Amino acid sequence: MARTPKTVDARAAAKLQEEGALLVDVRESGEYAQAHIPGSQLVSLSRFGMSELPLVPGQAVVFFCAGGNRTTANATRLVEKAGAADAYVMQGGISAWRQAGLPVESGGGSNEGARPGFLSRVFGR
Repeated sequence: MARTPKTVDARAAAKLQEEGALLVDVRESGEYAQAHIPGSQLVSLSRFGMSELPLVPGQAVVFFCAGGNRTTANATRLVEKAGAADAYVMQGGISAWRQAGLPVESGGGSNEGARPGFLSRVFGR
């Protein structure tokens, strides 16, 4: 039987981060460069199979995306990547983090060759 990650809200994810959990952003590098959670690690779903999580033994991991859809759709892959670590998915993604008034920063990641996402192209965001 496959494990499933536990779900947490943004405030619980922030508390887990304070306690040493690794926050893993599964969005693409262009999205990460626009806004990301301080201290989070970018491991894009498109490169998930080629990346390792920089986890220390006993460290929990909290996965998040923009709004929660990608993490929910890929929950099994995320838990497998976490291995023996306690795995969580943050409901509502970085959008919920912002709504909770938690800090977000911009910069970082690589925008080289990145094109805006579909919704950005359609809605001009």
